[in-house]
Amino acid sequence: MSILTGLARTFGRGTPVEQKSITLTDPAALGLFGIQPVASGMTVTAASAMRVPAVRRAVSLIAESVACLPFKVYAHDSREAAKDHPAFALVHDHANDWTSAEAFREQLTADALLTGSGLAQVARNAEGKPVFMLRMDPSAVTVDHDDFGEPSYRVRLKSGGEQVLPFHDVLHIQPLHGISPITLAREAIGLALAAEQHLAGFYRNGGRPSGVIRHPGKMDATGQQKIVNSWFSAHGGDQSGKTAILDEGMEFQEIALKLADAEFSEVRREQVREIARAFGVPPASLFEMSRATWSNYEQAQREFLTGTLRPWIARWQAAYSRCLLTTDERAVLYVESNPDDMLSVDHAARATAFSQYRSMGVLTGNEIRAAMNRPPLPGGDDLQNPFTTTLLHISVMGIH
Repeated sequence: MSILTGLARTFGRGTPVEQKSITLTDPAALGLFGIQPVASGMTVTAASAMRVPAVRRAVSLIAESVACLPFKVYAHDSREAAKDHPAFALVHDHANDWTSAEAFREQLTADALLTGSGLAQVARNAEGKPVFMLRMDPSAVTVDHDDFGEPSYRVRLKSGGEQVLPFHDVLHIQPLHGISPITLAREAIGLALAAEQHLAGFYRNGGRPSGVIRHPGKMDATGQQKIVNSWFSAHGGDQSGKTAILDEGMEFQEIALKLADAEFSEVRREQVREIARAFGVPPASLFEMSRATWSNYEQAQREFLTGTLRPWIARWQAAYSRCLLTTDERAVLYVESNPDDMLSVDHAARATAFSQYRSMGVLTGNEIRAAMNRPPLPGGDDLQNPFTTTLLHISVMGIH
């Protein structure tokens, strides 16, 4: 498919467009290659954005957190794990023989954050049961919609040609509105790239001169160069900070640091906060701790779970169910992930919650032990409140 054909399908939905040549240096052609020029003069792509530490941290934090959560297939009636269903192994163990379910979710979530789409093909056996899932390069897939909005996926094959896949054979993960945060926040990311480039050049050129040497007389270019070479030889690099001796009436005048330069670090911190907003991540989770305290950091972790992670969990649950369960199976089965382990770092709060569930008769002792990854104990399946003592217990204990 040519670039002009792609433009026709994108902007004209298949209608002919005016044929005209576009050079590779034309700014209008940059969008065809996923390149987004911004006002700061930087070029923002998925690769260049990942060179910004705040972007990389945000992408890895979301993708790795989703990857670490356990996904399982459950039965609606019993709430028990449906381990005999072929989808259970795909969402819980391995997506294919060489990719674990965790690595699979991490890669597709990162693809969605960086490009706007995380895509995988679902392979089925002769009975139509899902057997394995294979990640697809988002740049090789084009999504088409019919008049009713039903999507189909055209995949460009490495061997040449195209393959069209129906929507139920493609697992598709997308961020809000299907647009990558990098595209929406390209100005903020471009400014962060420009700030890093400026600071790198600042230090590469030795930083701001600490002072100026004034000579009482006139000096030609040769004499000036000799003084420069002598000064950097005696006071540059490892010799920096040593006592300087000036002759011929020369004076050293110190240059004070401008206020704008002193505030440059605050500009860089603000860009981290802007990137955090774009990805919906608390700034403290990107290690921007200037406004963090003990109390609000814990609140930020809860905000990450409820405001950032839960929408991604919901997207994965819906995508798994759509591709791995048939319409009839969805009436009796569902895919779910339990993010409670994300709160396990707060041991006191977790212990209090388990204690309350136990006293309420919601969980048995063995169910709590299972949540803590511990083996069951004899008699641990009793729902009776262990914090209350009855006459029966007293009699059994031999106390009268």
